[in-house]
Amino acid sequence: MPYKTRTDLPDSVQHVLPAHAQDIYKEAFNSAWDEYKHKEERRDDATREETAHRVAWAAVKHQYEKGDDDKWHKKK
Repeated sequence: MPYKTRTDLPDSVQHVLPAHAQDIYKEAFNSAWDEYKHKEERRDDATREETAHRVAWAAVKHQYEKGDDDKWHKKK
């Protein structure tokens, strides 16, 4: 299910990512939710939701990385 606001995101996202990264996650998830609605468009036997979460995390990791302090930081 698409997310309308950051507060709708799973706790595992809200409590670990900075606000900007949460926005990236939300937008990427929603886009992937629309793009991969048909099973034949997804890899393996992944559900639509699993695929959208994978895409969202990949989008976050493109701009953020987890630091030695276990917190997510914007890449330089």
